[in-house]
Amino acid sequence: MRALIIEDDQKAARLLAKGLREERFSVDIAHSGDEGDEMASVTNYDVIVLDRLLPDNDGIVVCRGLRERGVGTPILMLSARGSLEDRVVGLTAGADDYLAKPFEFTELLARIRALLRRSELTRAVVLTVADLTLDPASRRVTRGGITFHLTRKEYAILEVLMRHPGQVVGRAQLAERVWEAEPDTLTSLIDVHVSNLRRKIEPAGTPPLIHTIRGQGYLLGLTN
Repeated sequence: MRALIIEDDQKAARLLAKGLREERFSVDIAHSGDEGDEMASVTNYDVIVLDRLLPDNDGIVVCRGLRERGVGTPILMLSARGSLEDRVVGLTAGADDYLAKPFEFTELLARIRALLRRSELTRAVVLTVADLTLDPASRRVTRGGITFHLTRKEYAILEVLMRHPGQVVGRAQLAERVWEAEPDTLTSLIDVHVSNLRRKIEPAGTPPLIHTIRGQGYLLGLTN
């Protein structure tokens, strides 16, 4: 198992890394938000331990940015701020768990193992339509070997469409699945996100995959 620790306190980072390595984890350390963001974006980790208070970039910003770019690695956020409101903010930003300082290493290890079990249980088969693939485990979207960086909404829309290939998916269904809201006030917003998604996954020279079915919704697949 490979873990990334994003922690500016070098002593704390060394102690966490030492403990995890004794548990047979391979551990990388980043001492700033920007460094951690870059490492997490280019390397497939099994878990990320992220300190909320970083000198250059708030851990909330780092977490939210990773999720918006499709990085689905389980994130355990650490913080001296342990109020209910702070935990909610961290989880809303995309963290999978939130552990208040000070803590015992045994609890941190137990939470990491729980995240890894949950990740393994929810690991899904890679979805493929034509030359487009979506990996629910890593949240990576590729077409013809090219990786696309999607926003959270774009990714969610594409996943719904890819789970119903060759079928018309109505705006009401997208509104319910992606926004958990009624479609009446979201029609224009859905169209904008789908348009942005098209521009990303249908670069010049490639056959279109997302088709608008007038009065009904959208269909994903190659057409004659």
